[in-house]
Amino acid sequence: MLTALRSPRRLRTEILAGLVVALALIPEAISFSIIAGVDPRVGLFASFTMAVTIAIVGGRRAMISAATGAVALVVAPLVESHGLDYLIAAVILAGIFQVVLGGLGVARLMRFIPRSVMVGFVNALAILIFISQLTHLIDVPWLVYPLVAIGIVIMVLLPKLSTIVPAPLVAIVLSTAATLTFGFSVPNVGDEGDLPSSLPAFLIPDVPMTLDTLTIIAPYAFTMAIVGLLESLMTAKFVDDITDTHSNKTREATGQGVANVVTGFFGGLGGCAMIGQTMINVKVSGARTRISTLLSGVFLLILVVGLGDIVAKIPMAALVAVMIMVAVGTMDWHSITPRTLRHMPKSETTVMALTVLVTVLTHNLAYGVAVGVVAAMVLFARRVAHLTTVTDIAHPDEHTRVYAVEGELFFASSNDLVYQFDYVGDPDNIVIDMSRSHIWDASTVASLDAITTKYAAKGKTVTITGMNDNSAQRHQQLSGQLTGSH
Repeated sequence: MLTALRSPRRLRTEILAGLVVALALIPEAISFSIIAGVDPRVGLFASFTMAVTIAIVGGRRAMISAATGAVALVVAPLVESHGLDYLIAAVILAGIFQVVLGGLGVARLMRFIPRSVMVGFVNALAILIFISQLTHLIDVPWLVYPLVAIGIVIMVLLPKLSTIVPAPLVAIVLSTAATLTFGFSVPNVGDEGDLPSSLPAFLIPDVPMTLDTLTIIAPYAFTMAIVGLLESLMTAKFVDDITDTHSNKTREATGQGVANVVTGFFGGLGGCAMIGQTMINVKVSGARTRISTLLSGVFLLILVVGLGDIVAKIPMAALVAVMIMVAVGTMDWHSITPRTLRHMPKSETTVMALTVLVTVLTHNLAYGVAVGVVAAMVLFARRVAHLTTVTDIAHPDEHTRVYAVEGELFFASSNDLVYQFDYVGDPDNIVIDMSRSHIWDASTVASLDAITTKYAAKGKTVTITGMNDNSAQRHQQLSGQLTGSH
């Protein structure tokens, strides 16, 4: 941040990026409020408090957090059944959950999300961003279409001529000026909902402080916490890749919690990182510091409270054009080219496609990522299981046979291990060489016990050799303890 303050060019970029993001946040926040079944000010105030708070306590510079559709979908049933105060209580509790989960190191679980799931996550986001704009392109006056087209042309061509002012801001200003000058009758931001005329105020939700209240809000709060952390940490990793910088995921996780607690006490909807607005900020506008995130919230409040009459006249077509360009820029086009698909293993493509499909069908990134991770685990286990072999390698004398077990031994690969030996035809002494394998779990130890038991039933002895220290420790600890017959 201090670097930006010392560089006038960087500071200008951050300020203009914050302004563009603020303009894009307004209709989104209103739309998410409608989804959740609350007044537009609830979503708008949430976007303000989330952005300002996360700019201070978050772990990923230049990432935008605000009210989101995923959170709105989670809490909508709670609002319908119990009202706004229970929603606010759930938002505060969700923030507390996130702080606790962040402190417990949940961010470290990000390492277990495969690249194919990340690619699917990004592509699904691009599709969802585009789909979310279709409502503004269907059953609208014909003038909307040329305005959208002109906005897209401006954002494609202007960066090739100059990057002094972000192209999305130019497109929004010119579209608004043309609409007002020529009196075009097209949908505008004001049509999305009433903008607030006062500042957010501190409040405490009017709910009974009882166990019954906790049982009502806890399931929604926990789901909101998980969804919010997942989206935020995935988005942070995506921004890391774009900017070639590293972020503090643990700080981001706890920061999201703090931001939601603050948002709840100011009557906001709650939220998490927003991939679309983050792409506007980082990829389109070139922002790199916390200043842009902070100013996006500040500008949002100024625009909706102080300049609401002017902001209400911005044509939705201009903002739709911005979001379409964001969708195009977010999509990993290389991942779906015929050449890439031909060379990519089918299992990787399957995981990516499943992540996209589930996310788009449910409009829930958490579901898509969860299904993608599970599919990746299953396919990986299946692939690794086939790499385990048992080979008859030596007969030192007529009474001895040596088998070599090779590969990674875990539940998927070791279950068939017991069928790889000739219990009837083998001689009295069996040696199982484990020097080229590794024992990972109790299933493998149980399989080795079963093999020893089967040979013992035939009056034969088994000697297991060559285990590495980790495998030997696990085998010694568990062998003979896994069934009631020992």
